[in-house]
Amino acid sequence: MTTFEDFVAARGAALQRLARGLLPPAEAADVVEDVLARASLRWRRLGRADDPTPLVQRMLVEASTSPLRRARRSGPGGRDGAGGDALARLRALPAPQRAVLALRYLGDDGGDLDDDRVADVLDRTPAAVRRDAARGLAALHREPAAGRV
Repeated sequence: MTTFEDFVAARGAALQRLARGLLPPAEAADVVEDVLARASLRWRRLGRADDPTPLVQRMLVEASTSPLRRARRSGPGGRDGAGGDALARLRALPAPQRAVLALRYLGDDGGDLDDDRVADVLDRTPAAVRRDAARGLAALHREPAAGRV
């Protein structure tokens, strides 16, 4: 069983990268802290898994797409914007596409998670992961200014 401290030392940076792909930078660190706090309370169970990383990644994805957090970002004075940089454009995608691409390319020590691993983290089929990845990548490859007035 891995200790919680060892897990955070080994995976903390990858979780931060994943969060920055899912949320605006100002919120990413807060969400990671919240998720790690919840994970520490459940570590007795989580730590028994062969690899607790997918479980914590799923907690992070779910926390980043919670209705309360979404309402706070898009409400009056919210910070949801689709600026010109790649991460802002990624954050502007629909939640399923954003989660798939963030896990695939930012999720675990720089990305390169295969479809089966992403499907496992999100509790979806590999076909659904491939579909959302294709749609998300197509949206990202469109001209960035195409949707702006």
